[in-house]
Amino acid sequence: MSLPGTFFMRWRVRLGYPLAVIALWFSRPSPRSVLLGGLVGLLGLWLRGCAAGYLHKQEMLTVGGPYAYTRNPLYLGSAVMALGAAVAMKSWISASLLLLYFAIFYSAVMRREETELRMRHGSVFEAYARAVPLFLPRLRPLKLPMASSAAFSFAQYKKNHEWQAALGFLLLLIALLLIWHFPKG
Repeated sequence: MSLPGTFFMRWRVRLGYPLAVIALWFSRPSPRSVLLGGLVGLLGLWLRGCAAGYLHKQEMLTVGGPYAYTRNPLYLGSAVMALGAAVAMKSWISASLLLLYFAIFYSAVMRREETELRMRHGSVFEAYARAVPLFLPRLRPLKLPMASSAAFSFAQYKKNHEWQAALGFLLLLIALLLIWHFPKG
């Protein structure tokens, strides 16, 4: 039996590439928009990096660090990066494409992952889900006994390949500067 959201899990990255090409085509970047978007994107990268240093995929339910504020800090960081990309692209069309893609695909992906976590962790996940919001963070961290021993690990950050998000965002900013420097006709 296939879980709801399987299509979105499988195709989110594959469909992201042609979407990026279309968004870049409509972009009208300037050095200022790239700088401002890059600064917004750095905030998203920082959040993703913090989350990746706590996340132990398939090993345990992660509830410490940024996961004490939101159940999906990686995706929240990705949303902030998408907002940064939209600012850097300086195009309503590009921004709309990016934000619509994120809203459609990642809302389905988050729900699918929740179903998997419910199946794997049962009542522990249920208690966590009742206390911590799905996406937008709570103001104060959740205090759970199992979260108290959690600590950021740079080794875990590397194991989760989070450096790839930073590299991808840097390449996007470089591409936008090239688009600005070599305008289309």
